[in-house]
This record gives sequence, C-alpha cells and structure tokens, in this order.
Amino acid sequence: MKAIKLIAIGLIITLTQTVAQTGLESGTRYGIGEDSIRCIRNLSLYSEDFRNNNINDAWNSWIQVLDECPAAHVNIYIDGINMVRQRLAETRDPAKFEELYQLLMRVHNQRMEYFGDHPRVPTPIIKGLKALDMLRYKRNDNQVLREAYVLLDESINELNRRSQVPVLATYMSSSVQLYRMGELTAEDLVKNYTIVSEIVDFQLRDQSFASQHETLNTVKESAESLFANSGAANCEVIERIYAPQLEENKYDLSWLRRVNQLLARGLCEDSELLYQVSEYQHNIEPSGASAYGLARMHLKASNFDRAIEYFGEAIELTEDDNQRGEYLHQLAQIHLSKGNYPASRRYALRAIDARPNWGAPFMTIGRAYAAAADQVGNDDFEKKAVYWAAVDKFMRAKSVDSSFESEANSQIRAFSEHFPATEEIFFRGLETGSSYTVGGWINERTTVRTR
Repeated sequence: MKAIKLIAIGLIITLTQTVAQTGLESGTRYGIGEDSIRCIRNLSLYSEDFRNNNINDAWNSWIQVLDECPAAHVNIYIDGINMVRQRLAETRDPAKFEELYQLLMRVHNQRMEYFGDHPRVPTPIIKGLKALDMLRYKRNDNQVLREAYVLLDESINELNRRSQVPVLATYMSSSVQLYRMGELTAEDLVKNYTIVSEIVDFQLRDQSFASQHETLNTVKESAESLFANSGAANCEVIERIYAPQLEENKYDLSWLRRVNQLLARGLCEDSELLYQVSEYQHNIEPSGASAYGLARMHLKASNFDRAIEYFGEAIELTEDDNQRGEYLHQLAQIHLSKGNYPASRRYALRAIDARPNWGAPFMTIGRAYAAAADQVGNDDFEKKAVYWAAVDKFMRAKSVDSSFESEANSQIRAFSEHFPATEEIFFRGLETGSSYTVGGWINERTTVRTR
C-alpha cells in the first residue's frame, strides 16, 4: 500500500510539472496550467497600472509577461515601448541607460518574432520603428547608424509607397551621413534620394495620406536641401544613373520632372540628357516656362534654329505680358546676333507692344539700324542717314525708361559721330531739323542732323 501511495504522489507531481508551462516554453499565448494563470494575472495587473499611468507599478508585471508569455498580446510591445522610453528619459546612469536601451531593442525584436504578421503593423513597419529608436538614442554611434540604415532600407524596400513618413525622412538624413562618412557612393545617395522623392510625391497625390500632406511637404523640402548640400548630385553621376533609363521613362512625367530637377540642381546646362529630358517633359506638359528652358539650353549650345523654335512656343504659351515681352526681346536679340536685322526689329516691336514702357527693345532696334547702315541706301549719304533713325530709338529708350539713360546716351554719342557733315546736307538740298525718310526695309521718317 505504501508503495502504491508513493507511485501516486510521483504521478501527481509529474503531471503538475508537465501541465505547468510558460507561454515561452509551450509556444502558446498564455502558457499552460499555473503559468497560464500567472501570465493572465500579470497581464491584467500591468495593463491596469499602465492605463492609470502607474509605470513603476506596472513595470515588474510587464517584465514577467514579456519573459514568460511573449505571444500573449501585441499591446505588450506597444505599451512596453512607451514604458521603456519613459524610463530612458528619466535615467542619468550610463549603465542603466544601456540596459534599458537593450531592453527596448529586445521589445522590437520580440514584436517582430511574435507579431510580425500583424495586418496593421507588420515586420517592415517594426523594422522602421526600431531603426528610429536606435537613432533616437544613439545617433552619434556610427555602428548603430549603419545597423539602423540597413533596417530603414529594408523597411522602405518592402513597404515602398506605404512607407512611413518619419522613416523616409530618417532614411534620407542617414544616407547623407553615411555618404559623408564614405560608406555610401554618390550613386547610392542619388538612388536613395530618388526613392524617397518618388514615394513622397506619390503620397502627396494620394488622398489616403491627406492628413500627413503638411508633414510630407516638410520632408520633401528637407530631403531636397540635404541632397543639394551633399555634393553628390554631380552631372557625371546623374547621367550615368539616369541616361540608360530615359527610353523606358520618356512618358513618365514624374520621372522626367525629377531627373530634370536633379540636372538643374547639378548645373548640368550642357548635358545632352537635360535636353532630352526637357523635350520629353515639354511634349507631355508644355508650358511657357518649359519652352523657355529648352530655348535657353539650345541657345547655350548654339543651336539657334531650335532655340528660335522654342522661343516661339514660349511666346505662344505665356499669358503674362511682361514675361512674353521678355521672350520676344530675347528672340529679337538672337536675330540681331545672326544679322537678320528686319526680324530683330519685328520681334522687338512686338516686345514693345507687350511692354510699352520698357527701354530694352528700343535699344535693340537702334542697334539693328546701326548694324544695318552699310546695307541700306544707294550711296554714302543715305547710309549715314540710317544713324539718325538709330539715334531716334536710343532717345526713345531713355524717354520711356530712365533706367536706360546712361546706356542710351553712350550709344547716342557713339553713333552721332557717323552723322553726315554740314556740307553733305547742304549739297543734298536739306536743312538741319527737316524731315527725312530713311529707305530700304527701315522705311522710317527721321530728323536731319549733323555730326
């Protein structure tokens, strides 16, 4: 009988030990047997204290839940992060700080392990959150920066357009920091900037992110500023990365705008890629500004015919009179430089129609007349008479626009030296102050004067 009792007691002890297991040991949410009861009790105790903001009272119960039944509930990690952050903010002891920091990392890691498949906050989001905490507390630790960058990169690559706004901002700043440390290449930084820009632009267009649009605009400005000051946006790097992508993206307006902006920021004015990107962009979304940009690019490259073509488009697409007047005047100056003086006057007169009180177009017509003097008239006297008409335009320029007074007076003095002498006027049967019509394509009435 005694032997039977001993066997029975042994069985009871064995059964109790078998049944009592923590959630960690059993792979269940709460554990088994008494451990399950303890888990549920600690979960309830910490939750109640946490809701009442009694962090110190909640702490030990929470730690026990974290240790023994880590799969009990996702709130273990949501609440736990807040509690650990609060303690980190309060501690001044370096050893304690490090202990709490490691605990925080453990909380993120266990959340990924046990709740990484959560529909609202899956593993890619948790990676981003962990990286943000790493840099929140150890931003000056280069090894931590490297590890956090890997997590940020993985988070963005996995979430893409659903990436979190703070993660995008931190990814950009971390990329620039690592580039300056020599651990990322210029190509890496350009690619990362492009990724961030594409996602931010998408989210700014997506109304599901409407509540974050103000923050997204701030992130966009910050990313652009960081990138612009990084020194990575040089023309050679940009061309090497984006030129091979041009053909497949020539109808993608967002891509074209972004590359155009990169090239402009890099001052790549002589880049063939800039010409091609700008023309594709203009074909999709033509505007006075885009046409003008193309006109200036072709002008810089001495492609005058193309420049004239795009100036014409800029003029047609621009409604603002002042801007249209500027485009017309630049076109007049191009024709002047090419020796097409009638065309130069034609566009300068249109510029005057757009901006009547601007002296520049009158100055251009005066120069066109003076330059054409040898081509107008049948003799020396008629050629000299052209300078009367030229000086008339310089005088008109300073009368409508005082800002041109000094320049106009200089031109008047210079070209007045070419007026006919008194005896030449006498032999022509003319008098000083009388009217005279300059012939040829100028065909303009002027006043007789001597030098």
